[in-house]
Amino acid sequence: MLTIDSKVLREAQLIMLDMLVEFDAICKKYKLQYWLDSGTLLGAVRHQGFIPWDDDIDLSMPIEDYMKFQQIAQDELSDNIFFQTRKTDKKFLFDYIKLRSNKASIVEFHEQGREVGYHQGVFVDIFPMFTLPNSEFHKNYYNEIFKLIRDTSAVSLHTPNGKNMPKVRAKLLESLSLMHEGWENEEGKVIYGGEMPDVAAWFDIKEVFPLKNITFEGLEFPMPHNPEHYLGSIYSFNFMELPPLDKRTIHAHKISIKY
Repeated sequence: MLTIDSKVLREAQLIMLDMLVEFDAICKKYKLQYWLDSGTLLGAVRHQGFIPWDDDIDLSMPIEDYMKFQQIAQDELSDNIFFQTRKTDKKFLFDYIKLRSNKASIVEFHEQGREVGYHQGVFVDIFPMFTLPNSEFHKNYYNEIFKLIRDTSAVSLHTPNGKNMPKVRAKLLESLSLMHEGWENEEGKVIYGGEMPDVAAWFDIKEVFPLKNITFEGLEFPMPHNPEHYLGSIYSFNFMELPPLDKRTIHAHKISIKY
């Protein structure tokens, strides 16, 4: 249920939107592909913008473009954005990358009352995407690896019982990356790389590509070719229906705008 003042939340959303616009411009400059994902994609489809109670932005990139972005990010991003990885922020315990705002901060529920030590700006999550052959073996392997990744990931919203075991997790992530077969096989499946230990979703590559645009907060951004297929693979409920008030979850315990 929403616990943040709606005006503060909206101001934070607009700051994150500016971050998305800056990221989009860099991707266009370097011809990098990405798309709106998870709650951000759902917000675009259902609300033509943010889900009203959402407090982050979710994006995905093909692994090749994800790696290229990491190489250029610190040179291209403005001073308003901190590029957060385990290398740029030694206290950061997670494997995926975040864009963190220097204009607003967020304390997530799992961070409440803790000195986490890492940058806590409101954020844009960026996930790497791989492909796997379309077979029961690969699907079962993927699901089992994801369970182990969750078990060895630091405590977060999605891994409340996790234990931070980075060396073990690195081996698990590598096992998925070794199965990546590229983007040419139209019968293949698109998967999250595991760096974000959330949902082990399994998408048809021909329903993801070619990407097309969708309106989000009055601007155009890329999304999967068939967003209904994509969202249906992530969510088990009717994603076009608004959830009841007690199911409208938010990451934030507190958001502060730096005036």
